[in-house]
Amino acid sequence: MTRPIALAFTVALLAAAPAAASEPRTLPGVEDAYKSEAFDPDPMASIDAALAKAGQTGKRVLLVMGTGGCHDSAWLANLIATDRFAPVRARYEIVYADIGMPHVRGLGRNPEVAKRFRFRIKGTPTVAIVDAEGTVLNRKAAPKWRNAASRSDDDIYNELMN
Repeated sequence: MTRPIALAFTVALLAAAPAAASEPRTLPGVEDAYKSEAFDPDPMASIDAALAKAGQTGKRVLLVMGTGGCHDSAWLANLIATDRFAPVRARYEIVYADIGMPHVRGLGRNPEVAKRFRFRIKGTPTVAIVDAEGTVLNRKAAPKWRNAASRSDDDIYNELMN
């Protein structure tokens, strides 16, 4: 008797899951959390400046390789701009490099960014933590940000602050 009830409950949960997952999230003070103008269309000079400043301050560089039209990239950029993420902004020199969507044929931009840090972009954003010498410190974790808009704010905050 309990199996049919458990099965019915599971089916009901699965049926409700897609609707809940597709609901857009919002951020206070942001009109569209899934669009961003933060991504630099010519990022190499910004990357060089951030690395130089990191060498002076002892900070690391947070290099967000994505594009403002990618919902995950835009969500992450907008989330980092919120008051809650002020400690993240204080911890890193942050560069939002517009690389387009190189994993989609014909939509990539600024391929020299990924090449410089030896990435094959599989999705956006790809988020690299880089020391002042240009060494990527989170090579395995960097591509795992492709689902940033689906991750909890706490998860993102904790990963960037650890």
